[in-house]
Amino acid sequence: MQALVGDSLRWDVEVTCAACRFAVADCGGELSDDVREQLLAEHGATVLRLRAPAHRVTVLRVLRAALGLELGAAKDVLEQVWGGAYAGTTPEVELLARRLREAGVDAVASPGCP
Repeated sequence: MQALVGDSLRWDVEVTCAACRFAVADCGGELSDDVREQLLAEHGATVLRLRAPAHRVTVLRVLRAALGLELGAAKDVLEQVWGGAYAGTTPEVELLARRLREAGVDAVASPGCP
């Protein structure tokens, strides 16, 4: 499970053996690629959408800060956002949409594959 708590992403995974009832829980830190892919497979992707035209520099600034990207990578993500192809887990995309809204960009997290 991944959740948006305040202004940060939190995650946890719990697995229980059906045979012996032994349980293991893991949480915190960076979300591994394997766990992220499992979350996307189980819950589907959420797409970041801009509902109104936005100033390119503003969006790039937010993308760089929120995702820790260099300018070139942020430009690639911006093209994905404008093309309706930037997707992630619901909490990931909602956090990015919140940060864009704080910067005056009308952004929403929409369920569904790009």
